[in-house]
Amino acid sequence: MKTRRQTRDRLVPHTIDGKTRMVPDSETVYLPVPPRDWDQIGINTVTGIVALALLGCMGFSTASIGDLLSRVTPAPAAYGAAALFDLAWIGCSIIEWLARYTPDRAGKARAGGYVALAVAMGAVASHGWIAGGVATGLVGAAASGLAKGLWAIVLDYQAAPLSRRDSAYFQQELSEAAVELARIPVRRRVNRARALVEGEQRALEADGPAAPELPEPAPEAPAVAPEPPDPNVHPLRGTVVFTRNAVQDAWDSGLRDPEQVLRYVRNATGKDVPQSSVERYLRALRVGA
Repeated sequence: MKTRRQTRDRLVPHTIDGKTRMVPDSETVYLPVPPRDWDQIGINTVTGIVALALLGCMGFSTASIGDLLSRVTPAPAAYGAAALFDLAWIGCSIIEWLARYTPDRAGKARAGGYVALAVAMGAVASHGWIAGGVATGLVGAAASGLAKGLWAIVLDYQAAPLSRRDSAYFQQELSEAAVELARIPVRRRVNRARALVEGEQRALEADGPAAPELPEPAPEAPAVAPEPPDPNVHPLRGTVVFTRNAVQDAWDSGLRDPEQVLRYVRNATGKDVPQSSVERYLRALRVGA
């Protein structure tokens, strides 16, 4: 068995004066070499041949068709248009390869590639027939046919054959992935439309007359139930009533409770008379009595 030498770096413990550290060290190992994959080498070789054939075919077809078209159009435009003849069927062949897991879609690309190839071969044959005769035209057109045929054989060999069920399964997988991918632009368009509607509404509201701002209503004071009138209290009719006189009138009316006297005095004077003043006058009246 063939082997190949390989040097690897690794960390190993190394101790000096009782202190150990991990230091790098190299190690040489010999790994087995797998046998050559001649099948893959053959595929790579054929793929290279196909690439060279396509380049040669495209160069020859472009030169031939470009010379034919340059008889009636300027050379740059003629050769630019001539390159499209081969690029058309080459592009269809690439799409056919990409759609190898969906045979229905690959069939359309295959048919389009053969149609484009027939047009290119016809153009090359026409130039050869005009320039050198029928044989020259047929041989020149065969170059494109050989390149296309070789590529078709390579693609058909590398494409994995799928059963009907496998193909249906992969088509459903691709369909679900396509739906998820399609949601991105659709969601973007929906969000943009909603933003435009919202902006339109705000613009219309800003252009309209502004509504007058109403003052906030003052908080209502809590309702207090009125105290029932005291039958023993008679309000005094006068312009100015002093606290001492109001206490005297309450005393003469037979009121002795300080709370009742205080309410009477505040009602008579219309002031927030302190309770200490009322009690002082009441003490004086009790002492005199």
